[in-house]
Amino acid sequence: MVRAVVFDVGETLIDETRIFSRWADRLDVPRGTFLGLVGACAAADRPLVEAFELVRPGLDLSAEMARWAAEDPTGLRENFDADDLYDDVRPALSALRDAGLAVVVAGNQPPQARAALEAMDLPVDAIRTSDEWGVEKPAPAFFDRVAELAGHAASDIAYVGDRLDNDVLPAADAGMRPVLVRRGPWGYWHATRPEAARVDVVDSLAELVGLLTR
Repeated sequence: MVRAVVFDVGETLIDETRIFSRWADRLDVPRGTFLGLVGACAAADRPLVEAFELVRPGLDLSAEMARWAAEDPTGLRENFDADDLYDDVRPALSALRDAGLAVVVAGNQPPQARAALEAMDLPVDAIRTSDEWGVEKPAPAFFDRVAELAGHAASDIAYVGDRLDNDVLPAADAGMRPVLVRRGPWGYWHATRPEAARVDVVDSLAELVGLLTR
């Protein structure tokens, strides 16, 4: 029986279109080109950083982010805010809590992400990031921390994410109920793969309360 639902962040709660569009502008390439390269990385199981390296060979991404922050300290840059939330997020989180489930957010995110999420006043019980824990998905230790945070046994937790490799299959291996949301570059591709038969697949977070409480 599911007692807690834990959510990934990027392309699960947050639509990253504006983030990648700002990066395209920063790197001086057409937005459609850069978004296409991001999708190509998803389709080919290549690291996302390769999209950056293709358009700017030799790019030091950390150094570029530092320069960007110095030039535009008050801008969003590579970050997100409430305007990037998918439309189904708040209603779905509220419905899950109303159904008596604990709702938690835990994903691979940089240090500033927790404050950005907390500023949205989402109906959740806790928010944590990989940066705080010092461990990232898909490491089993990440999902150990998820279970500790949720306060339930792994078998009582559903983990919702947009990737098979990084999110829901490692969650399944940890004993959690895996739910793949079919959106974002990875979500659409991964939903077509044979391994998706191991997980629940939804097109919207609005489906979760019916799926997890029946």
